[in-house]
Amino acid sequence: QVQLEESGGGLVQAGGSLRLSCVASGRTFTIDTMGWFRQAPGKEREFVAGMRWTDSSTHYADSVKGRFTISRDRARNTVYLLMNSLKPDDTAVYYCAAAPSSFTATAIRDRALFNSWGQGTQVTVSS
Repeated sequence: QVQLEESGGGLVQAGGSLRLSCVASGRTFTIDTMGWFRQAPGKEREFVAGMRWTDSSTHYADSVKGRFTISRDRARNTVYLLMNSLKPDDTAVYYCAAAPSSFTATAIRDRALFNSWGQGTQVTVSS
């Protein structure tokens, strides 16, 4: 069992930045991929960014490419999401997720392949 805890959400003006953190605990040796997803009111949960734990290769949704950066601190079992140039459309609950497998650039976008989830952290971007 892997436990995930997100932090770092909040209210920010458009154009601002936030950094989300996700700390993994428990059977962290089983993790191969970690990802960030988000869910806005009335919408489905969607992929934002993902990272393969072993080689730190990254993937991004087109909507955030060039603005968001996923990174990790292996020693702290922590993954980060640095969000720059935030837009009102980025407003959502952001979830951290972990999976015991590595995925293709297409498969990593499938939330059904992730079996551990955090409780989510709210990000609100005002215009």
